[in-house]
Amino acid sequence: MAFSPWKIAYPAIDIPSIFHNFALVKTITILLALIIAQITMAQSKVNLYDIPLKDIDGKDTSLKAYHGKVLLIVNVASKCGFTPQYEGLEALQKKYESQGFTVLGFPCNDFMGQEPGTPEEIKTFCSSKYNVTFPLFAKLHVNGSEQHPLYAQLTGTDSPRPGKITWNFNKFLISRDGKIIDRFDTREKPESPKVAKAIEGALAQK
Repeated sequence: MAFSPWKIAYPAIDIPSIFHNFALVKTITILLALIIAQITMAQSKVNLYDIPLKDIDGKDTSLKAYHGKVLLIVNVASKCGFTPQYEGLEALQKKYESQGFTVLGFPCNDFMGQEPGTPEEIKTFCSSKYNVTFPLFAKLHVNGSEQHPLYAQLTGTDSPRPGKITWNFNKFLISRDGKIIDRFDTREKPESPKVAKAIEGALAQK
């Protein structure tokens, strides 16, 4: 008997259902891609506490040592017209230290070579001239191709206060949980009411 394809029973094809399922799969795929992208972006953001540092004596450290404290991160220099701000910074240290605050000084020679000293010379200058008691760190670069990762985070596009460091004694206020709260330029003196108000506001956030 001759074969006839017309006598074979073919299953019914539900075209609307196929398109519905295809659209559902496409939607799920897009949602998964967005979730993965968000996770990747979150992981790519560096935590300030995880950035390796060296203290003024060359020992390995990080901001983890100051977790839970309000920080004022300052790029400092010994031969700058704004060097007397060391006095105001030390006054902040004495005033708020007992409340969970500390200044962190990062010597920097990026601006007209105004921090040429060795670590020992920097320490001696700070202690003898301004009686500095707050922590000092190893000299680093705040701008340019050799910018330290800490300053890449403080000034980069993901920072709430982005932009290049303009001169010595720029100041970044960091919350107890490592978030950038505020930024003050060189001309904003440590003893200004604006700086004090910001520090006290940060300290009030337990």
